[in-house]
Amino acid sequence: MGKVIAIANQKGGVGKTTTSINLSASLAKKGKRVLVIDTDPQGNTTSGFGVEKNEIENTVYELILGESTIKECIIPNVYENVSLIASNVNLAAAEIELIGVERKEFILKNEVEWIKDDYDYIIIDCPPSLNMLTINAMTTADSILVPIQCEYYALEGLSQLIHTVNLVKERLSPDLDMEGVVFTMYDARTNLSEQVVENVKANISHKVFNTMIPRNIRLAEAPSYGIPICEYDGKSAGAEAYMNLADEIIKG
Repeated sequence: MGKVIAIANQKGGVGKTTTSINLSASLAKKGKRVLVIDTDPQGNTTSGFGVEKNEIENTVYELILGESTIKECIIPNVYENVSLIASNVNLAAAEIELIGVERKEFILKNEVEWIKDDYDYIIIDCPPSLNMLTINAMTTADSILVPIQCEYYALEGLSQLIHTVNLVKERLSPDLDMEGVVFTMYDARTNLSEQVVENVKANISHKVFNTMIPRNIRLAEAPSYGIPICEYDGKSAGAEAYMNLADEIIKG
């Protein structure tokens, strides 16, 4: 049965999408069957795999509204061993359309149950806010992976997110775990990056991954070509970091 990992942080620009794309591709490189679910209306994970998001008929939006089945939504092999459920701007309306719907927090979970056994890992890219889409991702997930940018306000957002995870665990999904925290945009040349890492480690009791994702120009360029970093430049520091992170995830 596949392990479901939601990549979440309500702050934007911390590397959620970069991590969703490149961790998925790195797990696939290691022979794992991976499904990526893009629950962000911006659809950047969808574009990052070279999929034209506005031309997709069956997306997460249709899935959540019950207009298509999960099997109809899966785009197979957007990268070797990686399949995708796409997203686009239509998804922004889902929150309003779900008002009054019973057990709306579990819509995604109920759908994913049908296909969970077909994959080793299911990676969910969450929107940069704590809304109904994020709650759906969290109730579906076995664990939450939190990317944190090495910057001054990193801890502020983290405590809020951990509070939300604890609420979801308490009220909706008792088996939900924290997969851990991964540092992104790490710059070994700055004292700030070091200070942020030490500060976070001192203030949280959750696992912090050894792998740190560096600031890396190749990593920033890859999405514009619609391919993961391991394909764009497999020898870059960014590609090596995500392969190492995949190893850590597999080892648990």
